[in-house]
Amino acid sequence: MDEFDAMKTQSSAPKNIPAAVAAGVIVAVLAADFTVISTAAASRHYTEKQMTVLAERVGRTFWIQEVNGRTPSFLTAPDAAAASFRARAGDSFEIVDLVGRKNKNPYYKARFESGKEGYFPPEVIFEELNLTLVLVDPLANEKSKAAIQAESEKQRVDWVNAQPWPAAAKAAALKGQAVPGMTPDEVKKIAGAPSRITKLQARGTIPEEHWFYPDGKQLVFQNGLVSRVILKGAKIP
Repeated sequence: MDEFDAMKTQSSAPKNIPAAVAAGVIVAVLAADFTVISTAAASRHYTEKQMTVLAERVGRTFWIQEVNGRTPSFLTAPDAAAASFRARAGDSFEIVDLVGRKNKNPYYKARFESGKEGYFPPEVIFEELNLTLVLVDPLANEKSKAAIQAESEKQRVDWVNAQPWPAAAKAAALKGQAVPGMTPDEVKKIAGAPSRITKLQARGTIPEEHWFYPDGKQLVFQNGLVSRVILKGAKIP
């Protein structure tokens, strides 16, 4: 961690920041170091050593999150008078360059996933780190779950397409719909496990197993195969 990575303490992080970010990326620094850095940021006069430290941030990725309806602002050119734009929450960008070092007026050049580029002065990180700028993707858990679900759905579709079933049965299965003649294992792969199961047997009839699903659908099994599909609201024969 460089001397610019410690510009905010954990106590300044809002409650909605992921715990891993708040706990893992900010540490306390010596008061003397903090004074030197904050003074440089306020005056925009950086020493050569500080320029070198700033350059070490090139190649890092940051994620944008909204705080109180606000996201960080970027410039369209490395100039304080240039037009600006707001980044969208959930976007990420990589710092690809530190420009303006020769005239000691540095700006970071950022490239977003979309390919759009923007610029911002180094002190923006001092002001926004752990607020609207974070080092860990705030949506990482959601994206991971979505990726797992997408892979699971792909495997389900591939499995259905590989079955020796009539076209109509495959079409229904791809929509998550079981049809008469399917086994319990096939149904679980197609529609998932039921929320509850009941077993019934009236006198002189074949034993039945009823599978109930959250959407109100019922599957009736006889002798280990689906015999009827009862949709929500339909009368049970």
